[in-house]
Amino acid sequence: MTVDTDVTTVSAPEGGWVERLRVMAAALGFASLGVADVDLSDAEPGLARWLAEGFHGEMDYMARHGMTRARAAELVPGTVRAIMVSIDYTPDDPLWIDQAWANLAQSERAYVSRYALGRDYHKVVRSRLAALGAGLQREIGPFGWRAFCDSAPVLEVELAQRAGLGWRGKHTLMLSREGGSMRFIGTLYTDLPLPVDAPVDNHCGRCTACLDACPTQAIVAPYRLDARRCVSYLTIELKGAIPLEFREAIGNRIYGCDDCQLACPWNKFAVAASAPDFAVRNRLDQSTLLELFAWDQVRFESAFEGSAIRRIGHERWLRNIAVALGNAPSSDAVIAALRAREHDPSALVAEHVRWALGRHGQSAFADP
Repeated sequence: MTVDTDVTTVSAPEGGWVERLRVMAAALGFASLGVADVDLSDAEPGLARWLAEGFHGEMDYMARHGMTRARAAELVPGTVRAIMVSIDYTPDDPLWIDQAWANLAQSERAYVSRYALGRDYHKVVRSRLAALGAGLQREIGPFGWRAFCDSAPVLEVELAQRAGLGWRGKHTLMLSREGGSMRFIGTLYTDLPLPVDAPVDNHCGRCTACLDACPTQAIVAPYRLDARRCVSYLTIELKGAIPLEFREAIGNRIYGCDDCQLACPWNKFAVAASAPDFAVRNRLDQSTLLELFAWDQVRFESAFEGSAIRRIGHERWLRNIAVALGNAPSSDAVIAALRAREHDPSALVAEHVRWALGRHGQSAFADP
């Protein structure tokens, strides 16, 4: 990004450029927009402590990028502001929370985190952010900007909080009065010295619903998450074997976890997604574990074209479902499905299948 335009040389519309950006963002489907200064020096000690405690687990890139997350100009030279946006992804059903809990309670069903039921949010949000940047550029002329959505070392929740989009909940996700936590965050780094928005107050109070709901006690204290214990980390980021101590607690969650969000009182006010991209695909909100465990690699890759799920690969997909089948009610069909993959070419899958068989009182057959 190069600094080649001073926003003050361009005649601003009535209300200023930030208000103009809000109008443009709304037209693109964003729920909110705010502007933050990028000086996050006071956030660096907390980030350093989190890394030092190893809470990032095997996400080595977190440590490798280090303080770049808090230093925007190191990532994109010339950056002085972050234009922050949010977009709703709540299912279009007023009873979605009740239905999610019901799905979790039916242990033969597969539970996929609500954010992953539709298209890959990284691509959807970045493309809309790019349209926002290009639209502003058409109005004021060339300026430096770069769009991100969970795709670069950026402290997105911290910046969103400072831009007034919401506050950081005790589960570490961003919360807002209007949309709860069921919102994706996008970032547009820019060299435009736009006026910044004021942060909003924290409204979590003494509530501990998210901490109490976490199935693996990954929220070790308010505002502190140990990713190594988090079901989302275990089913998505972790490449190897899922630790034995967490397998039973994972239940039927085969990709991510929503428990802390489902329990949060603010999500009763979540707004249904306006973007059709986030509508459910492949019946993932009502599929059984047996259905999904039967998918071969070709079916997996085809079904998840354009989905965030595709990046974990078929092997981890089967690993996760094997654990869930180990937690499912015993039946001839479950045992037969597990037996069919007991000698899977992947040692990772085979080990989790054998663990699951053991949960159903079935001993492993000898290797052929």
